[in-house]
Amino acid sequence: MSKTLILNLSTFILLGCFAKLTIAGNPSADNQFLNLSIDELMNVKVTTVSRTPQKLSQVASAIFVITQDDIRRSGATSIPDALRMAPGVQVERVGTDKWAVSIRGFNGVYANKLQVLMDGRSVYSPIFSGVIWEQQDTLIEDIERIEVIRGPAATSWGSNAINGVINIITKRAADTQGTLITAGGGSFEHGFIGARYGGMVNEETPFRVYAKGFTRDQTQTLSGENANDQWHSARGGFRFDHNRGMDQFTLQGDYFSNFSGSTLDKEATYLSTNPTGQVRGRSEGGNVRFRWDRAISEQSSFMLQVYYDRTSANLQPIGKFDAESFDIDTQYRFQLFDRHQLTWGANYRLYHNTLDATNLVTFSPRMRTNHLPSTFIRDDITLIPDRLLFTIGSRFEHNDFTGMEIQPNARLMWMPNTENSIWMAVSRAVRTPSRGEIDGKIDVTSSLSAAGLDLPNLPFPITATLFGNNKLNSEKLIAYELGYRYQFSPQASIDMTGFINDYSQLRDLSFGALSLSTGLPIQLLQPLMINNQGSALTYGYETSIDWKPRDNWRLQGNYSFINIDFSSNSLLSSTNPTAGGLKKANPQHLLSVRSNYDLSEKLQFNLWLRYTSGVSIYNIPGYATMDAKLVYRPTKNTELFVVGQNLFSQNHREYVSDFIPLVPVVIPRGVYAGAQWRF
Repeated sequence: MSKTLILNLSTFILLGCFAKLTIAGNPSADNQFLNLSIDELMNVKVTTVSRTPQKLSQVASAIFVITQDDIRRSGATSIPDALRMAPGVQVERVGTDKWAVSIRGFNGVYANKLQVLMDGRSVYSPIFSGVIWEQQDTLIEDIERIEVIRGPAATSWGSNAINGVINIITKRAADTQGTLITAGGGSFEHGFIGARYGGMVNEETPFRVYAKGFTRDQTQTLSGENANDQWHSARGGFRFDHNRGMDQFTLQGDYFSNFSGSTLDKEATYLSTNPTGQVRGRSEGGNVRFRWDRAISEQSSFMLQVYYDRTSANLQPIGKFDAESFDIDTQYRFQLFDRHQLTWGANYRLYHNTLDATNLVTFSPRMRTNHLPSTFIRDDITLIPDRLLFTIGSRFEHNDFTGMEIQPNARLMWMPNTENSIWMAVSRAVRTPSRGEIDGKIDVTSSLSAAGLDLPNLPFPITATLFGNNKLNSEKLIAYELGYRYQFSPQASIDMTGFINDYSQLRDLSFGALSLSTGLPIQLLQPLMINNQGSALTYGYETSIDWKPRDNWRLQGNYSFINIDFSSNSLLSSTNPTAGGLKKANPQHLLSVRSNYDLSEKLQFNLWLRYTSGVSIYNIPGYATMDAKLVYRPTKNTELFVVGQNLFSQNHREYVSDFIPLVPVVIPRGVYAGAQWRF
């Protein structure tokens, strides 16, 4: 980056600080977020924990809410970047279009212990046992809030909600009326544009339609070469809401198309027909969701949701795959006697996918359809009104790979007064195997070399192949949690959580018998086998503090610590970032501090400081960085903004792909500017 750009960045930050000291004014009249006290924010209703509305201060779970105002002020342009605001959530960028996102450890490009929902629609991929983050997006301005649960939530959301749940909740159509246009661009965010229109079919039926597109620059490798991972994306969608008496109906859908690329590491270029190792890919897909809610009374309600999702992707070097899912979900909530609030639900999910073989990955059978029926029941028992609440429940789920899984939990919430609340929980959750672990055969020769494992020095070349295991069991977790919330005043609060997670039957790898190939050229064949011989004990704590020293100034900070001890007899474990190398593949310390300041009704200045400790298995040192956003509103309906990202250094390393053999890259500093109009 040029000295001129660095000078401009410094000037931008200094001007913002100077403005903060010299411009006096009242908080923005149309800024709902800063007009709320901490006390009011603690009473915001959340739905992800129990699948029914609850006050945030009364939830017996480690939950954090990222609001639309948080996202807007942060300058984040993607959902993964916005998730960095939540404590206990590890977000590391692997390339322009790839992230590793996890909660409480076990991170990777396909982190497999995290359930992610978009308006209650699961986007967890059963093919790779994780989330393909580059496919999950919407118009950022349409997100109402993101609810982040740290810890198991399997009773409510089923298998794979083992370390946490992220639910991205979009606004109702009635809240997005009129026209919105946003556009801009810069150094890394080359260009972006989004448009939304909301109107009324009739008095009971508001709707909205939106479209967005962007292009982002490529990153660079450690040697300074281009990584060929430019990202071009287009997306559009709609939402109709209809209210009729006790009933609310929603029909919503999205379609996307992505063009992106990557560069294979030098030892993996034999996997591609391109001798440079540079490959390009495309993915596209869409979904449609229907939901019916009936509010029978304050204590009784019924919900039915149906959705269909289809994705087609050509992601080199993985290859081409087509995936479809169909889901029907229903629940009924009612009061029993005076002290019991019961919630019962049932779910059926169908997955159908077809995968083409490549030099890297082969699936047998090529096509598979899986069925996942489940039911759950939950009882919220009021032991002492407004003081002591006990919750017990369980989910009963059957999958085609491991059969019946039972996932119970028990939670106790004690509120001695309005300022204090203490909760504790014991939960059981499982992570079911993916198709890749059951049906897959993966060439991992280059991955072993990249991990630093010394393969035998023999006269013939060696090929290492990872074989799936159709007798694989589910990974199991028993989690113990203890949480405390204290509200110092209407302007300050603290939230603390400690946890101990006991994992058993974790996925691990072991060497098979070495053999000599029968054809030419002669090669040594080293099979690797997936098994359930791993176990782990993790413990840690997370703290978040919210403080409004002034009506127009909010400070929010959080800190997270985790320790991971993995046990295995495998020789591969110490170099495997998804097994024995977990402790070295996950940062122990995460820190985030945000300052949101309304300098006047027209001017805002927001700062976001972050620190992530080192990832030693990839030789990545700890790093600190800061984002800044300056917003100017010349008129009520016009917003101009300038954003600086990763300002502390020209670039830094964050993570390395643990599955796809891609070259490691550095994440650059970036500056972009834009404008938004509402009318």
